Amino acid sequence: MTDKTDKKDMATEGTEDRLKGAAKQVEGRVRNAVGGLTGNTGEQVKGKGQEIKGKVQDAAGRAKQRLDPEPGVEEE
Repeated sequence: MTDKTDKKDMATEGTEDRLKGAAKQVEGRVRNAVGGLTGNTGEQVKGKGQEIKGKVQDAAGRAKQRLDPEPGVEEE
């Protein structure tokens, strides 16, 4: 039996990844909008890139959640 006191279950990690991914998407949308308003295409590109990173992190979080359908239950 392994000691899981310092390890998070996959569902919890997945939830954290999804929240961080959503935050990155929002930040990316804001950067994109600011770039559009100021005419700064570089900022728009950075914003789009950040949105994509957020979507990828959200997808990874969803996958982790699917791997652990019963959070908190240890297999023996």
